Amino acid sequence: MPEIKILAKDGSETGTINLAGPLFESEPKEHILHEYVKGFLRNQRQGTSSTLNRSRMKGGGKKPFRQKGTGRARAGSNTSPVWTGGAVAWGPVPRDHYRAMPKNLKKIAMRSAFSLRAKEGNIRVVELPEMPEPKTRFVSGFLKQLGLYHQKTILLFEGKNESLVLASRNIKYFNTKRAELVNPFDLLWHQNILITEQGLNRIKEIFGND
Repeated sequence: MPEIKILAKDGSETGTINLAGPLFESEPKEHILHEYVKGFLRNQRQGTSSTLNRSRMKGGGKKPFRQKGTGRARAGSNTSPVWTGGAVAWGPVPRDHYRAMPKNLKKIAMRSAFSLRAKEGNIRVVELPEMPEPKTRFVSGFLKQLGLYHQKTILLFEGKNESLVLASRNIKYFNTKRAELVNPFDLLWHQNILITEQGLNRIKEIFGND
């Protein structure tokens, strides 16, 4: 049963929590995580790359020069792909890269990602720092006290916290997200997972831990 630390605002350890249940105790399945990451990155593609093929180009109606007698290779159109400024052969066109992933794959990937980070001891329950105003220095100071400044870290919290989001957006390698919106890619890309106690309860409620 993974045991994680509870950290106060000043970075001191105030206790531990046992993470029982399949969400944190499953055996990580690397092949499922691999399939999920491939699908997730594929679905992030915009698919807006576009090139001009011969049918979409203007011009090319007149033969550039006569067929014989010039010493040059014969040419019928200045839109030919072999010409500079001509069309592109087999170039990318707008398309939708999205492919739905099976729900069971997402479920197993989520359990594998949480279990992997819990097994590594990289999940911590934290108390949010006090922020009289949404300033970066409050969050950066908090991360320095935890020894996580300039490390890939994500903070998961419950509800809305605009001050925290605004104060965090200029810190490199640090991201914040509402607990119910986390996905396996977030857990794999970030080395350290910080969760508020309310956020942890929300994660267990949303993703199931029985």
